[in-house]
Amino acid sequence: QVQLVESGGGLVQAGGSLRLSCAASGRTFSDYAMGWFRQAPGKERAFVAAIRWGNPNYVDSVKGRFTISRDNAKNTVYLQMNSLKPEDTAVYYCAAGYYSTYGYSDLRHYHYWGQGTQVTVSS
Repeated sequence: QVQLVESGGGLVQAGGSLRLSCAASGRTFSDYAMGWFRQAPGKERAFVAAIRWGNPNYVDSVKGRFTISRDNAKNTVYLQMNSLKPEDTAVYYCAAGYYSTYGYSDLRHYHYWGQGTQVTVSS
């Protein structure tokens, strides 16, 4: 079992920055792929970024603006979000996945989810 707790959300003006954190407890953190997803009102939960051992993966809309990183010593994954836009407004969820046949951008890759943190970007 893995428990995930997100923090760092809030209200920011367009062009601003936020850093989300996701603290994990439970099984060996370094064994897991870690992902960030977001869900805007009335929309489905969508992939943002993921990281395991190799190069991170990003959805096209955040490339060059968002950076995912992990600190295995602290059991924490981060999402640095720069140049935020109003369309980035959503609840952001952290997720952890062990071995899966589904790709990192697929929700089905992940077995554990955090409770979410709200990010609101004003224009």
